[in-house]
Amino acid sequence: MHATAVVLNGPKDLGLRDVVLADPTATDLVIQIDHSGISTGTEKLIWSGDMPPFPGFGFPLVPGYESAGTVVEAGAETSYKPGDRVFVPGANCYGDVRGLFGGASNLLVSDAARVTRIDPALKAEGALLALAATARHAMAGLNKSVPDLIVGHGVLGRLLARLTIAAGAPAPTVWEISDGRMSGAMWYEVVHPDDDPKRDYRSIYDASGSADLIASLIMRIQKGGEIVLAGFYDQISFPFPPAFMKEARLRIAAEWDRDDLVATRALIESGALSLEGLITHTAQAADCESAYQTAFDDPACLKMILDWSATA
Repeated sequence: MHATAVVLNGPKDLGLRDVVLADPTATDLVIQIDHSGISTGTEKLIWSGDMPPFPGFGFPLVPGYESAGTVVEAGAETSYKPGDRVFVPGANCYGDVRGLFGGASNLLVSDAARVTRIDPALKAEGALLALAATARHAMAGLNKSVPDLIVGHGVLGRLLARLTIAAGAPAPTVWEISDGRMSGAMWYEVVHPDDDPKRDYRSIYDASGSADLIASLIMRIQKGGEIVLAGFYDQISFPFPPAFMKEARLRIAAEWDRDDLVATRALIESGALSLEGLITHTAQAADCESAYQTAFDDPACLKMILDWSATA
């Protein structure tokens, strides 16, 4: 089988390309992708050439871990059937082309264990499940506190705020410095950090991905307060004395796991978590080069979605 995929040949060098798919096994699904998202965290670091050493990294590669599509072929040992609507967190099925993360393709082969059924009513929004599950993973579990301050009103920041409210916790404050991202709040306040005098936050979640902010965030927590790094960073550093004086705690939130996907899907299907207003830009897959540029460089772009319908 062949597919059409976004292939990144090197930093800032990408385009559509024909790729050969691995033969599916009895535990695999063949999935026709209709929408895939562009990540402004890990994918931006790969695209820009700033990605630190990472397992599986190397060129050429198929990016993307936010894909939604329809099962067209189901292995005999799976519980799926053709026509099932699914979320796919990427795939590694392209032969000599690496799958990191492998979701930006009009057709792919994936182990059924990695796939999650989603509501057929979820079209482009179905590709947002990974980000929503990432936000949930940062917050859920033992010894974790919900945020009272969220830094960044991008998609991840908005999802963190919505999940905080869905959990029944007090509405968090959200910081944003871009005028174009100040709007769109749901039952919480968005302010510029210069307009916020508070310096005793209990739990600050950074959703900006900017390691340069850590030092200033340490000055905004109460003694023993926590800073959660919810983005992806090439490297981090901060001055030790103020962190020492505050007895600051730093926690790194990794990517979601299977339980997060299932729990987040349930929140979405019940109406407790809304994905409304998070997708601001959509482009045909054939225009992927300009779509990636817009996703990474345009502050007005919260989430760019590639539409694969014309390549089916």
